Amino acid sequence: MAAAGTAVAALVSAAPAGSAAAVSARPAADSRTALAAPDISVANVKAHLTQLQSIATANGGNRAHGRPGYKASLDYIKGKLDAAGYTTTVQQFTSSGSTGYNLIADWPGGDTNNVVFSGAHLDSVTAGPGINDNGSGSAGVLETALTVARQGAKPTKHLRFAWWGAEELGMVGSRSYVNNLPSSERAKIDGYLNFDMIGSPNPGYFVYDDDPGIESVFKAFFSAKGVPTEIETEGDGRSDHAPFKNVGIPVGGLFSGADYIKTSAQAQKWGGTSGRAFDSCYHRSCDTTGNINDTALDRNSDAIAYAVWTLGGA
Repeated sequence: MAAAGTAVAALVSAAPAGSAAAVSARPAADSRTALAAPDISVANVKAHLTQLQSIATANGGNRAHGRPGYKASLDYIKGKLDAAGYTTTVQQFTSSGSTGYNLIADWPGGDTNNVVFSGAHLDSVTAGPGINDNGSGSAGVLETALTVARQGAKPTKHLRFAWWGAEELGMVGSRSYVNNLPSSERAKIDGYLNFDMIGSPNPGYFVYDDDPGIESVFKAFFSAKGVPTEIETEGDGRSDHAPFKNVGIPVGGLFSGADYIKTSAQAQKWGGTSGRAFDSCYHRSCDTTGNINDTALDRNSDAIAYAVWTLGGA
């Protein structure tokens, strides 16, 4: 999550390319699609977080832009995706005098004129390892992508995943990607789904309301689980969905909260502790593997998969 705050998970819509109105009008998943969506293994997601923690520990305690821990994190994820059969691309950019990297992964097949795009920022701040912010979103997206491969999914839409660099410096990596994308390619992206902080230790369940069609997919998932949601406002425009939204691409996503304080009403419906931050280790050295709520991580990872399967027609 950018230093100003965090925005979370964005998802891609399955309407005709470039049509925000069509995306909004598209209904949520039917029951057949809902049943097909896999249960993402939270143990696997946590195993990725353990690897990211080990990388940070071995590289000065962080995984920040321009630091060796960031590139090692990218190499770890790229290795997993390459072995699973993805076509991966590393895009370079420069920020604050250092080379930054985005990782893009495309699953073969699907209609490349209708792209369902899911992403998360991979960098931490320099103060700590960034396991909730944003190892959690990065790991959830990674395990969803690997599940696509394990199941040999053949979605109707083309699935693309990304891990962004230098988000903490102002969404630098995602802005570089969008700014260098020809308008003809932008028009092929039906929607972008952003996942930034999905395992906060005192969690809330927040859904982006930027696009009604994408929002309805996430709300349908949580409603079926009996989990109430609220509209995400803390990180509005402050994560990697913003560059996509700014050029007219429909966006959505999920968020479990950063340094805003949980109210008594929120604690009553979600549990946890009122009067405390959703993540009291936000942008601090204590954002380690001990700073994760397993239930929130599990639910949100499953929601990522539900959206990818629903919107991608997997």
